[in-house]
Amino acid sequence: MVPLGADLERFAYPAPVHWFEANSQGYSVRMAFLDWPATAKPNGTTIVLLHGKNFCAATWGDTARGLAAAGYRVITPDQIGFCKSSKPSGYQYSFHAMAALTAALLDRAGTGKVVLVGHSTGGILATRFALLYPERVAKLVLVNPLGLNDTLSEGVPYTDLGKLRAEEAKTDAASIKAYQLRNYYHGVWRPAYDRWVAMLAGQYASPDGDAVRDAQARLSDMIQTQPVAAELPRLAVPTTLIIGQRDLTAFRANSVPEDRRARIRTVPQAAEEAVKRIPGASLIRLDDLGHSPQVEAPAKFLQTLRSAITP
Repeated sequence: MVPLGADLERFAYPAPVHWFEANSQGYSVRMAFLDWPATAKPNGTTIVLLHGKNFCAATWGDTARGLAAAGYRVITPDQIGFCKSSKPSGYQYSFHAMAALTAALLDRAGTGKVVLVGHSTGGILATRFALLYPERVAKLVLVNPLGLNDTLSEGVPYTDLGKLRAEEAKTDAASIKAYQLRNYYHGVWRPAYDRWVAMLAGQYASPDGDAVRDAQARLSDMIQTQPVAAELPRLAVPTTLIIGQRDLTAFRANSVPEDRRARIRTVPQAAEEAVKRIPGASLIRLDDLGHSPQVEAPAKFLQTLRSAITP
């Protein structure tokens, strides 16, 4: 696997990379982000796309280009701890901190009120952002989000940071592909997905890959301990869930004995209950797609997203 650097220094993004610098928890950090201007007549709306744990701002490329061509301004950040952004040693990752940094980035970018789209782990962040800053969110769209159920309460054992680091030490291109093939793409692999495996594995394979492994372990701890399930009834913004129904993702369910694994709800299962608990929410089911509809079927996903956000 080609080493790409802990901050993906040698991985090309589909648009110019901008930088937002800030202080967080006493650390000087910087966040990479892509800022796509409208390529058709601007409609005055900014859409913010938030990536998941095994994704980066770059994986939103097809979606961002399509939205820009429809007149939207599109901003896609790399969250702290991920991809091209800072990974400070010892940083305490939380969705509250990420939401605050994202809000400050959007202030700097002068976006005003936005349509907020969060995928996977980015769905937890988008929900947290909407809970903290409802006045800044015109619409919330959650794409196969994690956090709709509390997997620890459903029986997933808590895994401490040391064990998470040990697991990250074993991560490579083969393990990334095997996980995504089963959970994300329902057993069907396409050559287009190889780029995203190379992106992730290239971080781990770098001489400074230990910084990536530590950040990823801390981020997994954040995901397992900070679901938003209990707070869904407090959401006060128009919310749509777009759910690929063939998604098998259930965070860390593989750590549960197989005979008890069925108790851990997958993302589509959790979404069926969650939509009833979010005031006024709607659910769009994509029957033939998995965890990453924007990667698996870019054109269909774009059409679905546009229908969800169009007044």
